[in-house]
Amino acid sequence: MNVELISVGTEILLGDIVNTNTAYLSKQLANLGINVYKQTTVGDNHERLLQALDTAFKTADTIIITGGLGPTDDDISRDVAAAYFGYQMIYHEEIWQQIITYLTHNRKGAYVSENNRKQAYVPEHSYILTNQQGTAPGLIIEKENQRIILLPGPPSEMKAMFETSVIPYLRKYSDKQFVSAYIRFFGIGESALEMKIKSILDSQTNPTLALYAKTGEVLLRVTASGDNEAQCREKIQPVIEQLQNEVGEYIYLIGDERVAETQTEMHRVVAQMLLENNLTISVAESLTGGLITSSLVEQSGISQVLYEGLVCYSNQSKIETLGVNPDTIAKYGAVSEQTAREMVVGVAKRLNSDVAIATTGIAGPTSDGTNKPVGLVYIATYVKGAVNVEVYHLFGTRTLISERASKTALNQLRLHILAQNQQK
Repeated sequence: MNVELISVGTEILLGDIVNTNTAYLSKQLANLGINVYKQTTVGDNHERLLQALDTAFKTADTIIITGGLGPTDDDISRDVAAAYFGYQMIYHEEIWQQIITYLTHNRKGAYVSENNRKQAYVPEHSYILTNQQGTAPGLIIEKENQRIILLPGPPSEMKAMFETSVIPYLRKYSDKQFVSAYIRFFGIGESALEMKIKSILDSQTNPTLALYAKTGEVLLRVTASGDNEAQCREKIQPVIEQLQNEVGEYIYLIGDERVAETQTEMHRVVAQMLLENNLTISVAESLTGGLITSSLVEQSGISQVLYEGLVCYSNQSKIETLGVNPDTIAKYGAVSEQTAREMVVGVAKRLNSDVAIATTGIAGPTSDGTNKPVGLVYIATYVKGAVNVEVYHLFGTRTLISERASKTALNQLRLHILAQNQQK
């Protein structure tokens, strides 16, 4: 089966909304072993959508359309799909009653606009897919080994319908199951990682490997095909073990697709590590301006271990809040190994936390009046009395330097906690 995805909506073409549907559908179809041949976006225009269908069926046997199923005049997907196959539109009273029930349920005095009745008209010979999240039913239309699957545009409605109705329908067209594992790397760039695992990449058949660059990180997808999930996972595990042997020092997380959808999972990994080890933490941020603390508080339950996060941006704050010696700043500067060391000890001692992080650096776009370069960053960690300070030379915009420093600080703490645990 070859699939083309068509997104309908002028608002997508104009950039008014971000089209997340195609990314979701592509991933789901890949997991089913179904090839996505192309992705197309079309505005709310009858003739252009007809032309897109005609072009798509030259290379695909299945088209999945998202959007254009609403009640207004510019919702054209149903009518165009019916016209393409030469089918008539027919009225379904049962669908209309379902729409009324959905719009009036638990809504006293709710008014149902007559134009909603448009959604009760569907092409003849079509399979109707129930919409549990909205009013527009989905549709599957087949003719002479070609099929059009129409799904609503709102992602919550589309995903629910695809998972409950479309996946079971599509499974009969794939004789293989696909399973993916995702590995997140920190501290190595995409090109450097590729060179280190080139022998693994060059020999890939099943499973296959694919690298994706994230902000300051690299994501690796390992996908295996087999007759069932267990067989796929048996094929994936030796590859993961080989990667751990080759580049294990850079791996900080292995999981399923849930760990692949964000720019980073470092804060969640560190937060979970703190909770599991019952380690209290305090944070002193100059360069990162609160980014470390705000990322940690995304983790539910972090209040059990997070004592405080202080933004000590000025020299006066470093001195009065953290107890940094004024002579240290005068002699070495606020951006220095010595100042970072005193910052992390000072914030750890305030509430006697088990671990601590401190950051200081120059985010730019200009220097701080010294000869120190933009991107110079010192990160100090404190773990049960042991202090470590590392220097980094980061690059990018002011925002990027701060974000990379935040992730780097969390990773530095993660590595030192692991090292201490291994010494026990």
